Amino acid sequence: MLMFYGGTFDPVHNGHLAIARCAAQELQVPVRLMPAADPPHRAVPGADARQRAHMLALAAADEPDFSVDLRELRRAELRPGVPSWTMDTLRDIRAEFGMSRPVALLMGADSLLGLTTWHEWEHLLELAHIVVAERPGSALDGTLPPVLAAHLRDAWAPSISVLSRAAGRVWRLRQPLQTESATAVRNMIASGGQWQSLVPAKVADYIQAQGLYGCHAVS
Repeated sequence: MLMFYGGTFDPVHNGHLAIARCAAQELQVPVRLMPAADPPHRAVPGADARQRAHMLALAAADEPDFSVDLRELRRAELRPGVPSWTMDTLRDIRAEFGMSRPVALLMGADSLLGLTTWHEWEHLLELAHIVVAERPGSALDGTLPPVLAAHLRDAWAPSISVLSRAAGRVWRLRQPLQTESATAVRNMIASGGQWQSLVPAKVADYIQAQGLYGCHAVS
């Protein structure tokens, strides 16, 4: 299986890495961390795409199950100003690896709950599985939005074995995960709080050296 963990990673933090480690261990596959270039459904990132990609590379350097996939950044460079749609990324992946190989998108519960706002979201499961990481207090055990619930009704995977198919199922990664968010990390950096322990040490050094998110640069 090919597993891709897409996101803005603004910045990558320990919660992101916990999700990726859990997925890699439970499904016994490596995880490709895939930074978004220009997410059309959220605010402009606090660091530019290359800075975010560099932070991901620093975070992945000591993780044998992780690599960084820059396909969305390369596409944005070739098509400046064109939104970075996940469906376009999945089509790129299928063009490279074919339609028969299992492909999965790893995402947090919040992303799954907002899936109906994504471009061409109804067709995502035609090209990939979804592996969704639980978040404490998430609504996955409650009432999903009706349109989403109907779309996913027959997609929930009863066992990992069904993920050997090319696409079409949703697997719940049931493990308590850390609660920090990139927004909280950025706010702590900007306010001068104790944020360094929330990100990998090499990422903290880079943020300080570059003066990102309102951090005073360290010479």
